[in-house]
Amino acid sequence: MGAARHERRTVSVWKDKEMPVLFAQQCESQTGFGASTAFLAMVGLPGPSHWTCDRSEFFNATGQLVLPHVLRQNASDGIDPCAALACDFTLYAGQSLNVTFMLGHAADAAQAEQLAQTWQTKDAHDIEQVLAGVKSDWSGLLGKIQVRTPDPLFDALVNRWLLYQTVTSRLWAKAGFYQAGGAFGFRDQLQDAMAFAVGEPKRLRDQIVLNASRQFPEGDVQHWWHAPNGEGVRTHFSDDLLWLPYACAHYVEVTGDAGILDEEVPFIEGPAIAEGAEDAYFTPQMSLQTASVFEHGARTIDRSLATGVHGLPLMGSGDWNDGMNRVGHEGRGESVWLAWFLCAVVSRFAPLAEARGDTVRAARWRTSREGWITAVHSHGWDGEWFRRAFFDNGAPLGSKTNDECRIDLIAQAWAVLSGASSDLYTVPAMRAMNRELVDRDAGLLRLLTPPFAKSENNPGYIQAYPPGVRENGGQYAHAGVWAMMAQAQTGDAEAAWESFKALSPAHRHQHPTQGPLYELEPYVMAGDIYGAKPYVGRGGWSWYTGSAGWLYRGAIESLIGLTVRQGQMSLSPCLPAHWPFVELTLDIQDRLVHIRWQRAGVTASDDFKPDRTVSEGQWLSLAELPTRSVLLVQGLPV
Repeated sequence: MGAARHERRTVSVWKDKEMPVLFAQQCESQTGFGASTAFLAMVGLPGPSHWTCDRSEFFNATGQLVLPHVLRQNASDGIDPCAALACDFTLYAGQSLNVTFMLGHAADAAQAEQLAQTWQTKDAHDIEQVLAGVKSDWSGLLGKIQVRTPDPLFDALVNRWLLYQTVTSRLWAKAGFYQAGGAFGFRDQLQDAMAFAVGEPKRLRDQIVLNASRQFPEGDVQHWWHAPNGEGVRTHFSDDLLWLPYACAHYVEVTGDAGILDEEVPFIEGPAIAEGAEDAYFTPQMSLQTASVFEHGARTIDRSLATGVHGLPLMGSGDWNDGMNRVGHEGRGESVWLAWFLCAVVSRFAPLAEARGDTVRAARWRTSREGWITAVHSHGWDGEWFRRAFFDNGAPLGSKTNDECRIDLIAQAWAVLSGASSDLYTVPAMRAMNRELVDRDAGLLRLLTPPFAKSENNPGYIQAYPPGVRENGGQYAHAGVWAMMAQAQTGDAEAAWESFKALSPAHRHQHPTQGPLYELEPYVMAGDIYGAKPYVGRGGWSWYTGSAGWLYRGAIESLIGLTVRQGQMSLSPCLPAHWPFVELTLDIQDRLVHIRWQRAGVTASDDFKPDRTVSEGQWLSLAELPTRSVLLVQGLPV
């Protein structure tokens, strides 16, 4: 019904006969229900009901929440709309009563009324069966991978909850308590959907195809857009477009379904961004021009090959960090992080090009990759860690010469995650990251330090945030997960586990000193945690954060160490020393596989009886496993 009160004012609400409350958005196609109609109804309550469509009945003259004795059955024009139903009943000792509340939606009022009538005739048994079906559907979506570890808080988050947050808030609602915009984010939903690559790959496949349809023929994309009309913003962001080939390559790697690359998808068309402007908001037209998903992805890389004076990719009006929108807005600023990310994209997507015979393109990308690697190890290296970027005027960012943002987390983490650097650089870079950005006492992985306050070279709107808030020196959880994954990839199990606890809302909430400061839900990921006095440790945005999907992947892929590649799987955990074992149950490719990993030297104390014992890191063909199998993975000596 809208993100703001003025949008709710366009909702018509009414009560028809003995039917439920119905409500529809007037002439609204962007943020509401459009021409469709929703209803609220209840089944199982006898006797007369009372109702209202006026939200103001629940507040007194001073704006405090109150519970009225009787609802006044108000459905007048101009009210603050809601849907509320009530019924009076009496229960005697030993009696019970089942009540079902139903929220439904249909294309118009007549269909909504018919749907409500149908549901109001169902008895308790029918409703129980439907509810059981709903629970089964949720289990099918969220329960494909289940873990059992020595840490129940870890299990509670990884089993269902992180995926639930990702699918409900990010992929479906595209909104949360702190952000109710409802737009599709090009980079956002691709990353979110990647969390489902193993358990629900079609969800990622569909997201890739959808995102490809929001690309212009020139290769750039909409930063975000609204359904159903597609109005959105065209920008100079340098990383948005590249998440398309990155996610596509990940999908093909996991599933082996290269057929997605041949799927034809249309482009969108619209005016270019005006000279000197950072973006343009408009409703694009669907183009008559189509191309394969592969071609859509390839054009993003082709568009990203230009470099600046240091040989690094151009930053544009922001790379991953939207707040750094003034670092390269004149077209000359360069991004070290983007160089790492492009290296990762090319290393994954170039083999797909070669397999299709597009060897010239693949060779050009690989040549560019070698150039980025050379540039980042020369101009990007600051002596102890990697710089973050270069401003349009050539000044460095994320350097020991900077008074603010002397070091940035993602430039270090992606030096590892990209696979494009070497121990000569990544070892001191990770050491610097752990020393400069990890606050053990507060349990924080700061995105950068020191925060921006009065930088002579204006990095962008990030500097408008108070120091330590969100991207400006707080723990930005999305990036914090990348740091955790990099720690695990370098074999630093204890650091990776401490980082997980710093990111986990459950562990933070339980902590004796960090918990009281947090002030957010203990069961959903926060987008950020403040990193400067007087609010060190206070949580920022919750629910609507891409870090939920990434933390799920970090937990399953980096800590538990599960890798699935085109019909094969292996397990190579990176776990803290006090964990003697972990167990996984995988419902994957028509097989139910139960796996126990146990540390070398540990003897199981229960009656666990595996069908087969395999080595840590050993690849197994899923097709060669029975439909139900029990495996023991013997851990390597420490």
